[in-house]
Amino acid sequence: MELTGKTALVTGGGIRVGRALVMALAEAGCNVFIHYGNSQTGALEVQQEVEALGRKAFTYSADLSDAQATQGIIPKAQEVFGQVDILINSASVFPLEDKFFQVDLDLWEWIFAVNLRAPFQLSQAFAQQVAGDRQGKIININDARIPRPRPDHFVYRLTKRGLWDMTEILALELAPNITVNGLALGQILEAPEAPDPEEFMRDYAERRIPLKMTGNPKVVTDAALYLLQQDFLSGTTIRLDGAEYLKF
Repeated sequence: MELTGKTALVTGGGIRVGRALVMALAEAGCNVFIHYGNSQTGALEVQQEVEALGRKAFTYSADLSDAQATQGIIPKAQEVFGQVDILINSASVFPLEDKFFQVDLDLWEWIFAVNLRAPFQLSQAFAQQVAGDRQGKIININDARIPRPRPDHFVYRLTKRGLWDMTEILALELAPNITVNGLALGQILEAPEAPDPEEFMRDYAERRIPLKMTGNPKVVTDAALYLLQQDFLSGTTIRLDGAEYLKF
């Protein structure tokens, strides 16, 4: 796909990896519809940065745990830009209190709604507006730890496993016009709660990552742009983890 002039929709586009993806897409020539939940300040800042590059940008707030609000995202993007060519499901929630005996039904439903139902709804609505012989691209942002079962983050793991499987299923369902791929992230960003985030990352790399380095947002954006430019690649989730989860 030639990216110049295309419209991309990024969920969670105001902060962290989502924000980096927005900027990479804009630098590649895309106009960007920036979804955010609570991060209005970040979303407005990145909108200004996109517009400074000469691209069009629009910010839109929607609670992904609300099915009706989620259903309105693609129609709004169509209203603003006419069509959407790229969907990146980046937003997710990662509650710390998510072990098996801590989970109640409210927590279960919230995590499933944001991490799995919302990407399903958005993918369905996105695919429905890719008409005729147009091309479309979906990228689902996932977690490199998911193929190895562990008892931590119980519901989160279930939702991300579902997203991994949905990526493969939709690659078949939406072919030949739409490719669907995923990026499974390892240690990409500094832990904001760490007393010394830089020291945390150095120590983490030394202890856990065979390549002895952590990732960074550019690792993610380079991989995303690669996937968007491939027409013969679909149903693949690429792990960006420095081989960490081959070991752990």
